[in-house]
Amino acid sequence: MATPQPTLTQLRALVGVADHRHFGRAAAALHVSQPTLSSAVAALERTLGVQLVERTTRSVLLTAVGEQIVARARGVLGAVDDIAEVAVRARAPLTGDIRLGVIPTVAPYLLPRLLPTLRARWPQARLRLREAQTAALLAELRGGALDLALLALPNDEPGIAEIPLYDEDFVLVTPAEHPLAGGSAVPVAGLAGQDVLLLEDGHCFRAQALDVCREAGARERATLRAASLSTIVQMVAGGLGLTLLPAAAVAVEVGEGRGLAVATFRRPAPHRRIGLAHRSTSARVTDWGLLATEVRAALPGTDLDLSPVTVSVPAPAGNPG
Repeated sequence: MATPQPTLTQLRALVGVADHRHFGRAAAALHVSQPTLSSAVAALERTLGVQLVERTTRSVLLTAVGEQIVARARGVLGAVDDIAEVAVRARAPLTGDIRLGVIPTVAPYLLPRLLPTLRARWPQARLRLREAQTAALLAELRGGALDLALLALPNDEPGIAEIPLYDEDFVLVTPAEHPLAGGSAVPVAGLAGQDVLLLEDGHCFRAQALDVCREAGARERATLRAASLSTIVQMVAGGLGLTLLPAAAVAVEVGEGRGLAVATFRRPAPHRRIGLAHRSTSARVTDWGLLATEVRAALPGTDLDLSPVTVSVPAPAGNPG
């Protein structure tokens, strides 16, 4: 009698649990119900005859053998995904599903410019979007749930390659009556002693902005953290402090008549680098280079002070339309 073999569904379920250490979050990332995910992991344990996961009321831990099997499962799933990608890439560039994750401090500001262009130029590409914080996107990228992630660089993740896209300055948003309101070439040291509002933990932009605050001697109003830049800007309008925004967010978040002003920093201004991350083993590297070109073409103009980064991108095989 043949020995029972694990299924790909079971392996994906185990890797998801390993990445998220939580059945609910893993189920959401894999777009299945939590009972379905739990059943898949339990079925895998029965198939292999060993316990893979320790379930507690607060956390999920992998057993020692579970850790070993997860490492091998990642290789199996990556190889299977690459088989499908080779077939897709052989048909035509940017064809089929493209599972793209985007961090929340980029998605609302870049996607409205990018998506219409992609639909018009590459109608055969089916973009599937996922907005989440950096750690979740990288976990899903490693586990095969995503093909690409659009986020701040660098991340120094083993097995993950990065394509730089552009450098984006930070700007200072203040109430209209603030002494720094509307200033140009404001020194970072000008933030000394100011109350600055930042995003909650988990956002990479929080860490970047916090570095600026520490350098300047500014104070974070830790009791007023928010989940989105939109909420923080509303708090600034209410006179609760100042905040930093990526330049591309200004047109969306700071409108006339809201009692807000934008100041720019003295150069070299605080900034971040945005790029695409993908598995280094991906068979669609040429496609990802082509997508990077489309992202750069969709960037906002110089009024938002974005400076494209020159990188080497493989030329597309041809323009389908």
